[in-house]
Amino acid sequence: MVRRNDQRRAALVDAAIEVLAREGARGMTFRAVDAEAAVPVGTASNYFASRDDLFTQAGARVYERLQPDEATIARQRAAGRDRETYAQLMRELVGRIASFRTGYLALLELRLEATRRPELRKVLTERVRADVDANIAYHEASGLPGDAVAVKLLMLTLNWLIVEQLTLPDVFTEAEREQLVAAAVERIVAAE
Repeated sequence: MVRRNDQRRAALVDAAIEVLAREGARGMTFRAVDAEAAVPVGTASNYFASRDDLFTQAGARVYERLQPDEATIARQRAAGRDRETYAQLMRELVGRIASFRTGYLALLELRLEATRRPELRKVLTERVRADVDANIAYHEASGLPGDAVAVKLLMLTLNWLIVEQLTLPDVFTEAEREQLVAAAVERIVAAE
């Protein structure tokens, strides 16, 4: 029987994210999640039908936690519509994602695990595709310069910059990362 306490379920999924980031997919056991969440042994297995279920829910939760809040969205909608504003929005995006270090590292672990788990791959593919589509739709509605290809190229470019920042933070200084984001926008997004 799967339990329904939503707060406990969320705490367990958040604990799974922490375990994934620290121990990797092989280290994410129900027992490790229970310990991370500081709940009695056996709790996670009462909330999730399988490890695959927990992997899937952890992936969904990372995306939930990476979403900007309403104040950020409102500020972005009120901002200018030029490449410099675009670059600033991308810097903020990189900063927001990098500030949830364990979430992004857990997501990388999930992507690797998805190469061995077809159901997880299916879920992550759908989620990432939906994220790409949502970013393109937001971009088109925003009036910012550039097209759908520019959005995709920036996503790919900035994702690897984030990986570099989280895994090997001394490769680029903060100032270099800021310059790289600005250069990516300048070179990828055509001037209007």
